[in-house]
Amino acid sequence: MKRWRKLTGEPLENSLKDEVERTVIEELKLHRLKVCIGTDSQVKGDRTEFATAVVFLREGRGGFIYLNKYCTYKEYSIRERMIKEVADSIEVAYELCPIFDKYDVEMEVHADINTDPQFKSNTALKEAMGYILGMGYTFRAKPEAFASSYCANKAVQ
Repeated sequence: MKRWRKLTGEPLENSLKDEVERTVIEELKLHRLKVCIGTDSQVKGDRTEFATAVVFLREGRGGFIYLNKYCTYKEYSIRERMIKEVADSIEVAYELCPIFDKYDVEMEVHADINTDPQFKSNTALKEAMGYILGMGYTFRAKPEAFASSYCANKAVQ
């Protein structure tokens, strides 16, 4: 079961979908919004921790985050782990996209994958980009992928 929470650690009162719709309705009364979704992971011994962030950006007014974190004991190659991160982000984007479409909120999916071929994560760049773009979402990779590289990263460190 996914346990979404605010950055403060406070659990969401309702399902992610219900909470996001309520939030979008309230925030649009005051701000123009953009939402970025990204996942990061960290290998810690025999387990891998994953965290997904749904980042709400208020135009010119900062933002806030909803997070979900879980752990698995499966061993992944770097490429598999990068694609798993993207799959987690896509799953959330797919669930929330109808809300963003309904209220005309821009959404991006961020991948914690480096565009520089010297980095190991780059082995999954083309696949990740194809996966995200193929689903019809806007794609961002490092260094522009702050939802995964910074926000979700903070939850798995």
